[in-house]
Amino acid sequence: MLYFTRWKALAIILTALVVCLCAVPNFFPEAKVKSWPKWAQRHLVLGLDLQGGSHLLLEIDSNAVKKDKLDQVRDDVRRALRDARIGYTGLNVRNDAVEVRISKDTDLPNALAKLRELSQPLGGLLGSSGQRSLEVSDAGGGLIRLAVPQAAITDRIRQTIEQSIQIVERRVNELGTVEPLIQRQGVDRILVQVPGLQDPTELKKILGKTAKMEFRMVDTTVPPDQATQGRVPPDSEILMSAQAPKVPYVIKKQVLVSGGDLTDAQPGFDQRSNEPIVSFKFNTTGSRKFAQATTENVGQPFAIVLDNEVISAPVIREPITAGSGQISGNFTVQAANELALLLRAGALPAPLTIVEERTVGPGLGQDSIEKGELAAYVGSIMVIVFMLVTYRLFGVFANIAVAINVAMIFGVLSLLNATLTLPGIAGIVLTVGIAVDSNVLIYERIREELRGGRNAISAIDAGFKRALSTILDSNITTFIAAAVLFYIGTGPVRGFAVTLGIGIVTTVFTAFTLTRLIVAGWVRWKRPQTVPI
Repeated sequence: MLYFTRWKALAIILTALVVCLCAVPNFFPEAKVKSWPKWAQRHLVLGLDLQGGSHLLLEIDSNAVKKDKLDQVRDDVRRALRDARIGYTGLNVRNDAVEVRISKDTDLPNALAKLRELSQPLGGLLGSSGQRSLEVSDAGGGLIRLAVPQAAITDRIRQTIEQSIQIVERRVNELGTVEPLIQRQGVDRILVQVPGLQDPTELKKILGKTAKMEFRMVDTTVPPDQATQGRVPPDSEILMSAQAPKVPYVIKKQVLVSGGDLTDAQPGFDQRSNEPIVSFKFNTTGSRKFAQATTENVGQPFAIVLDNEVISAPVIREPITAGSGQISGNFTVQAANELALLLRAGALPAPLTIVEERTVGPGLGQDSIEKGELAAYVGSIMVIVFMLVTYRLFGVFANIAVAINVAMIFGVLSLLNATLTLPGIAGIVLTVGIAVDSNVLIYERIREELRGGRNAISAIDAGFKRALSTILDSNITTFIAAAVLFYIGTGPVRGFAVTLGIGIVTTVFTAFTLTRLIVAGWVRWKRPQTVPI
């Protein structure tokens, strides 16, 4: 147990040294670190409670998710019946369901069969219980009712939240913020924490916009003034212009190309008028759709719709087949930049509202750092003194191992670019106690072996060997608790779990390799007859 080959000893020392060196960038100014190679720029990021910043809790509009789901079902019903050449009337949404009346009684069985194909098993755990996305039923008199169960709405909200998190993350990253924390909280909420951002005004403005862009045709069969009096065609709707004064447009509901087909959007200036514009590019699918739409509707106006407002409605002069274009609409430079950012990040599947907002000042964060450092210093000093008084020379060995253990924790956290919070500091302090506890178990076992009549070297060897299982059991159970905290907890709780979990791993490493290596070196050098413990 005390014998180490030269290569094994070298591997232990190099592992500890390399991991500790990963913490070095934290001791240099950030400007200097940026001049280093990319692989050497990893460092700890202080959390919201340590450096201040903005905290936003966003809630998704569940009613909008439900409406979007019902509108999708309605469009699917229209497409399915048209493809099957089945006549119908009265297709509308009513009381959380879609209703359609089949024109001919002879087509009813075929219509029911086609519409039941739209009902799919729900994914995840709900799918195993047999629940489906639609409940299709014959309401009598040729009326078919497609109800959306609550389980399907809940599943749609889950999908919407997951998609929204990705889009929110892209939008926040476009602002150039450092290491934001974006995660789901509860069923329909998203937590956004941006350390270092003291003014969340721009962040709220960017996150509050859905940025759902669509390209649709303008309905020229009805003048806008007649449409506003209630003469709107069934396949069209009235939308207002984005700029003041508000002007009504009659826009067809069919979406020719959606913003989801965009691959890039950049602000710029029109070469002729020198006005701010936004240039965009489509992917292959979007390019094909846009080329087909502009080819079939030359001479007709089409509308660029953003969040149900018409940005502009130019006339198609010629087919646009290059898969790119530009949006103009009396933008300011800032508005063009914001629109390009939103289009690059993607549209939110549903509106988000801010239900909680907090701003933590840097002064409060600095106070937390100072108190955390004080607690860490006091706790560490007391542990060091206790080990020196109780175990003398072996206490020195333990203290060296604990110091390296803490350095390795910071090294691993830096390697992961982890965010350090105040509970994370508490986890590190707790790890110091756990690391010392491992050494205490080993040393007490050595004392027992000495009292049992073993000689010095035999007692040391047996102490390390027989304490191994006890230490592994205690650390594994603690690691399980840390893992549960990480997967179930949120925010600061997860920060505590991360530092605690990493600390447990480094503790096992230092207790059974590094401390043992130090003791083995001392034994080989001194060949002791007694153990100073």
